[in-house]
Amino acid sequence: MSFCQILTAKQKALEINLDHHIYGTFAEIGAGQEVARNFFQAGGAAGTIAKTISAYDMVVSDDIYGKEKSGRYVCDARLEKMLSREYEQNITRLSKVRDNTQFFAFADTVAAKSYSGKGDCHGWLGVRFQDKPGAEYSEAIIHVRMRDQENVQQQEALGIIGVNLIYACFRLTENRQAFISSLMDGLTTRRIRIDMIRVKGPAFKHVDSRILSLELVKRKFCKAIMFDENGDILQATDYIYKKNLLVLRGSFRPLTHVNLDMLKTGLEKFKEQLPKEEHNSIMVLPEISMSKLIERGEVDHDDFLARIELLSAMGQKVLITSFDDYAPLNEYLTKYSKKNIAFVTGVYNVQEILDLKKYESNPAGILGGLGQLFGHSSKLYVYPVQDDEREGELKTLDTINYDDSLSFLFLYLYENGLIENIDNYNPEYSQIWSRTVLSMIQKGEKGWEKMVPEIVAKTVKSKKLFLK
Repeated sequence: MSFCQILTAKQKALEINLDHHIYGTFAEIGAGQEVARNFFQAGGAAGTIAKTISAYDMVVSDDIYGKEKSGRYVCDARLEKMLSREYEQNITRLSKVRDNTQFFAFADTVAAKSYSGKGDCHGWLGVRFQDKPGAEYSEAIIHVRMRDQENVQQQEALGIIGVNLIYACFRLTENRQAFISSLMDGLTTRRIRIDMIRVKGPAFKHVDSRILSLELVKRKFCKAIMFDENGDILQATDYIYKKNLLVLRGSFRPLTHVNLDMLKTGLEKFKEQLPKEEHNSIMVLPEISMSKLIERGEVDHDDFLARIELLSAMGQKVLITSFDDYAPLNEYLTKYSKKNIAFVTGVYNVQEILDLKKYESNPAGILGGLGQLFGHSSKLYVYPVQDDEREGELKTLDTINYDDSLSFLFLYLYENGLIENIDNYNPEYSQIWSRTVLSMIQKGEKGWEKMVPEIVAKTVKSKKLFLK
C-alpha cells in the first residue's frame, strides 16, 4: 500500500479485521462504543474482537477498574487502568488457546457533549498491543478535544480517530511521519484536536514521544504542548487549570542569565501582588513559539529538544505553542487557567505590542488587539534592557517609544497596573542578549559562557548545540 493513499475508517477497520493475527478487546466509556462500532460495521469483526465493554455506570466502572484518587473518570490514570486490566485478561485467557496472535486492548474514556451542553468535551484514548506474537506490550496514548457542537458528530469523530490510532499502531510504527499524520485521516481540527501523545514499548524503540508531540504543534493538530521539569510530556490544559501563571516567552537559544533573572524577579513581583493563599497555585512557565518556523518550514526537532533539555536542567517546565503573538497566547491560557496571568517581557517587546502597524490587518484594530491581551486578570511585567540608542542607559517603561496618539491609552495601562516596570533586576545582566550569545557560539568566539548558567555552557559545549 502506498502511504499517499488515505484510507477511510471503514477501510482501515476492514483491513485489521481481515488480519487474523490481530485479536483483542474494546473498552469504551462515554460517547457510545463508536470505535468498536466501526469494526463491527466494516465486516469480519469476529476475526478481531474478543470482547467489547462499556461501563457507563460509575459504580460499575469503579468495581471493574477501581476508584481514582482524584475522583475523575476522564483522565490518564483511568485509561491506564482500563488498558492494563483488559490487556492482561486477554493474555491470561487467550494466550494458551491462540498462538501466532498479536493481542491488543483498546480503551477510551470520554466526556462528550451532554444534554445540558455544559462541560469540557475531551477524552483519552489508548492502545496496548503486541507488535508481533509473544512480544512485550507497546502502548500509544493520546488526548483529544472534541469541537463538534452535536453529540452525534462528536461520537462519529471519536470513532474515526480511534480506528486511526489502532491502525497506526499495527501498520505505521516504522514511519513516524505517517504514524502521526494518519491519526487525523478523515478529520479536521475544526472537529477534533490531538493535544498530547505518548508512546512506549518495543514497537516504538526508534520513536521519541517528545518528537511526536512537537509534530502535533508543527502540523497544527493542537495549539500547545507541555513538558515538565524532567522533560516528560504533560497534558497542557490539565496542568495549567486553575493555576496563576507567570509566563516568559522567548527562544531560549540558549537559556541565559537574563532569562532566569526575568523569571526570578517576575515571580517575586507576582507573589507580592497575590494573596498568600494563592502562592501555592503559581506556575512558572517559559514558552517557545513555533509560529515563524512553521511558516518557513524550518522546524528542527533536535533544536527544540535541546532547548527543552536545557530548561529542564534548570528545573523549568516549558510550553511549546503555535501562537504568533501574546494576545492569542493569553486567550488560550486564560481559557484554561481561570486565574491570574502575568507575562514577563523585555521593554522592546512592549514597543512592538504598541506599534500601530502591527494592527493594520486586525479588523478590531489596536483596541481589539490589546483587549485580547489585557483582560481582567492579565498583565505585563517589563524587564529593563540596555538602550540601543543611548550607551550606558537602560530602557524602561519610562523611556519607551510609541506613537503620540497612544499617550492616553499607554497612561491607562500604566496607571491601572496592567504594565509595570520590574525594579529588582540584576544590572549585571541587562546587557545580555540571546542573539549575541547565539552568534558567539556559532562563530566559535569566547566569553559567551559567562552569559549563561554553568550547566547550560557545559551542555552546549559537550553536545555541540546551536551551531547552525
